[in-house]
Amino acid sequence: MPQLFPPSANNTARGSLAVLVVLLIGGGLALDRLQRSPFVTREGTVYKQPVPFSHDHHVAALGIHCKYCHTTVETSSFAGIPPTATCMNCHKLIWNDSPMLEPVRASFRTGEPLQWTRIHDLPDFVYFNHSIHVAKGIGCETCHGRVDKMPLMFQRNSLQMEWCLDCHRNPAKYVRPREQVYTMGWERSPGDPSGEELVKAYDIHSLDSCSVCHR
Repeated sequence: MPQLFPPSANNTARGSLAVLVVLLIGGGLALDRLQRSPFVTREGTVYKQPVPFSHDHHVAALGIHCKYCHTTVETSSFAGIPPTATCMNCHKLIWNDSPMLEPVRASFRTGEPLQWTRIHDLPDFVYFNHSIHVAKGIGCETCHGRVDKMPLMFQRNSLQMEWCLDCHRNPAKYVRPREQVYTMGWERSPGDPSGEELVKAYDIHSLDSCSVCHR
């Protein structure tokens, strides 16, 4: 009985299998890169807001403290979005006729809160508590980036699990003195305690079990 395929078909089959393996590996690597890319994580994306609020202007130029607006950051899991009345404490006196701030004035008149688009929005299955991180000496800048240099707010870090775990497993790299939690651009000076010393002083544990964040 004559052969159905010529001898060269063996090489063709081996080549096809090799190409298939390369495509599978390449496709897996591409999907892995995509999953970590800003397209998925939203890093650097600026979203349209009802009012173009500038942290650069309010924090760096005017020196307004984080806690003036984010009042519950030390006591709650949620840092808090300021009510319109907080904005009007200043803007009833300055820029009080600016067209750009009409949504703020309208919100104050009607009692309807502004509908901000949340930037740092973790999935519902992830538990995060601002107060414990502040209490343990993790600076705002560590997670949110240099907000004092952001004319419009955007997400600085990926917020993916591997990013969180890097800090949970190596807290000494990130912890700072509690009095420097709100300081933008803080750098450890020779007289400051080391990260290892602060980890011990603040009783920080390298918590990386699933139940810490997934409750």
